[in-house]
Amino acid sequence: MATVYYTASTLDGFLATPEHSLDWLFAVEHEPGLEADMAAFTDSVGALVMGSSTYRWVYEHDDLAARPEQWREWYGERPAWVLTHREQPVVEGADIRFTQAPVARVHAEATAAAGERDVWVLGGGEVVGQLADEGLLDRLVVTIAPVTLGAGAPLLPRVLESDRLTLTHVQRAGQLVSLTYDVGPLPR
Repeated sequence: MATVYYTASTLDGFLATPEHSLDWLFAVEHEPGLEADMAAFTDSVGALVMGSSTYRWVYEHDDLAARPEQWREWYGERPAWVLTHREQPVVEGADIRFTQAPVARVHAEATAAAGERDVWVLGGGEVVGQLADEGLLDRLVVTIAPVTLGAGAPLLPRVLESDRLTLTHVQRAGQLVSLTYDVGPLPR
C-alpha cells in the first residue's frame, strides 16, 4: 500500500493554467498504452484524497450535479476525502468526506479505509505539498505532455531534493512520457 500522487504535467511543470483549465492536456494526442496503465493504477486504489480546487474542477467539468453517475464511472465506490474550508456541492450517492482536519489525520483515515490498496492523491497544489512536508508521500507518477504554459498551478509547490527521489519506471506513449519516482523519507 502506498500514497501515490498520480498526475499529468506540462514540460514547464504546470498542472493547470492560471484559470485552472486542463484543456491543454485533453488536446494532446496520446497512444492507448497510458490508458491501460491508468486503468491498472485505478484498480489498485482504495481511497482518494484531494483539495477543494481539484474537487470543484471535477464537479464542474464532469457536470456532476446533473450526472452524478460520472463520479462512479471514474472513481467507483472508493471513499474520497476533500480538504476544504468552504462549503462544497455534494455528488449524490458518492462517499465523499469534506474535512478541515490536518493532512496527517486525513492520510491516516484514508490509508485505513484503503486497507492493502493505494491512496490516490488527485490534483496537486497544497494538499500534495502538505503530504510531502509530513513525509507521507510514497510515490510520484507524472505524465509529461509536450506543452508549455509559462504560468499556472505548479506540479508540486515544495522542494523535494533528488536524494529523496528514485526513478523506478519510464514509459513513452507517443508524445507523452510517464515517470515514476519512489519518494524517500524526510531528512533527519
